[in-house]
Amino acid sequence: MIRGVHAMFYTSEPEALRSFLRDKLDLASTDVGDGWLIFDLTEAEMGCHPADPEHGAPSGLHDISFYCDDVAATVATLRSRGVQFESDVMDMGFGLGARCIVPGGFKVLLYQPRYRKSSKTQRASSGVKSGARRRSSSVRVVRRKKKSAKQRKTAPKARRRKQRTR
Repeated sequence: MIRGVHAMFYTSEPEALRSFLRDKLDLASTDVGDGWLIFDLTEAEMGCHPADPEHGAPSGLHDISFYCDDVAATVATLRSRGVQFESDVMDMGFGLGARCIVPGGFKVLLYQPRYRKSSKTQRASSGVKSGARRRSSSVRVVRRKKKSAKQRKTAPKARRRKQRTR
């Protein structure tokens, strides 16, 4: 069964692009020999769009983008690391995005999607359940405090005492 997607960038500057992905975008990688870095992405998705040769999208074209939960914060972080962007964050309809300029003379889209994923594997790394909406930067997330070891040990005793007093 398929368990992932392997994506590739073809570039005239492979060493510089590998360094960019590792050092600027902070992607984890494995050196599989002779400096070949394979980057481990925690999440992937794939879309199938209609070809549109009149607007530069012939049949068979591949497109690779990066996505995140807060594009404005991510762009600010990447700019602080020296990453250049073609423009500021823009509304792209399907989400908010900006194209960064990468070694080799091409651009890659970084975006914050508006759509929801329904895959069972969706957002496994961050604990968001299937079908859950992605957080926008304006949504406040309230998390329960974890119980301490002492609280976890005493909780069953407290429940038993409460049950006995009934």
